[in-house]
Amino acid sequence: MGEFTAEDHRFMSAALCQAALGLTSTSPNPRVGCVIVRDGKVVGQGWHERAGEAHAEVHALQAAGQLARGSTVYVTLEPCAHHGRTPPCTEALIGAGVGRVVAAMQDPNPAVSGRGLARLADAGIDTACGLLADEAEELNCGFVSRMRRGRPWLRIKSAASLDGRIALANGVSQWISSAASRTDAHLWRARSCAILTGVGTVLHDDPQLTVRAVDCGRQPIKVVVDSRLRMPPSARLLASGRVLVACAEMIDDRADALQARGAEILHLPGANGRVDLWGVLRTLANQGVNEVLGEAGPALGGALLTGGCVDELLLYLAPTILGSGARALFELADITSLDQAHGWRIHELRQIDCDLRLRLRPQPPSAG
Repeated sequence: MGEFTAEDHRFMSAALCQAALGLTSTSPNPRVGCVIVRDGKVVGQGWHERAGEAHAEVHALQAAGQLARGSTVYVTLEPCAHHGRTPPCTEALIGAGVGRVVAAMQDPNPAVSGRGLARLADAGIDTACGLLADEAEELNCGFVSRMRRGRPWLRIKSAASLDGRIALANGVSQWISSAASRTDAHLWRARSCAILTGVGTVLHDDPQLTVRAVDCGRQPIKVVVDSRLRMPPSARLLASGRVLVACAEMIDDRADALQARGAEILHLPGANGRVDLWGVLRTLANQGVNEVLGEAGPALGGALLTGGCVDELLLYLAPTILGSGARALFELADITSLDQAHGWRIHELRQIDCDLRLRLRPQPPSAG
């Protein structure tokens, strides 16, 4: 944008780097970074580390001390103007006597959006907004989704061969992708608030659904879509952490057995005896879940795609071909025209060891 200088861009980029330090720890709060600049030099910086603790602006102000007076503050999200678990950041900035505040984006919560910048402007502080807004929104895609759409950002992860197969016909799938790709996948688990899978995956693979290959201060919630509560109480994922089981039919003895192992049962009946998948996402949003990583088999993955629930595909493609008899990525109804195909655009493409990692997002409808 024309009103921003190259220096503004440089310091906001630094603030975004600060925000990224909270990639795995801030949930349910957004990832926010702040850099304070005076006379062209950084005098303070900070990032929001976890919910209930000081916000990024407060950390940066503490680092800057008296040098904050008359400074320019670069923050990746509009400073809050309301009392929550911590005092308003606007009042801390006003009290410190800063001269200018540049925000990457407004607060996506429609109930408070714009209030923080308005409060600063009323106090005589020069304000600007919109610098590197796309980058800031990307960093908080889940929080933005929850605030604006009332549901988390759903990312489906899978490893497949070049011909789109995830397992042999007999179900063997270890390992299609490389060790480096599997470690990378744990990074995506670590940044997610919840991991979503289906009972078929639990029965076949008995996964733990935990972050193991990377350091992580918390473990994601585990969510199992299980229409008739077929998951055995001996399932490994019940051994630790919070587990939610979404069912369509409440079968008391099965529910009791799972609850005895600590599982929480969500009765969310949908059409045709299946779980209401949109109901699952709305329930998770109401519990502060920002990002969900789907690690589902072809049936649940296909249902999520067909239902329009998926915001992003995270695919690890290995340089191998398994053939038409192997299991496909998704179970989808046959189509009779290419116009009916699910359209996706490549958001990011990266090579990891011998694999390709693709991040894809739904292709927007063509204009006209």
